[in-house]
Amino acid sequence: MKKEFVQFRCSVYEKKLLKVKARKSGLSVSEYCRRAAFEDRIVERMTDEQIDAYKLLVKYQRNFRLITNMFRKRNPRLAEETAQLAKEIRQQLLNFKK
Repeated sequence: MKKEFVQFRCSVYEKKLLKVKARKSGLSVSEYCRRAAFEDRIVERMTDEQIDAYKLLVKYQRNFRLITNMFRKRNPRLAEETAQLAKEIRQQLLNFKK
């Protein structure tokens, strides 16, 4: 239970920036400042657009993996290229989690 009160001074711009960053993270300004001070992980929430893009990339990655498996026996070079593309998509998916 939090009982103590801490204040600090900042400019109007800094205050607005703190509010924006806290809102994007889904946190109150107080919680955002606490996490920043204690170097806790602060994760920005994804927008609906980003969520849609993430879902699409997951679908593409799965499809490329399936294509790779289909071509593995018939054309190893094509299988390698599609596997590489699937890896690149996977890297982009991992960037969403950061």
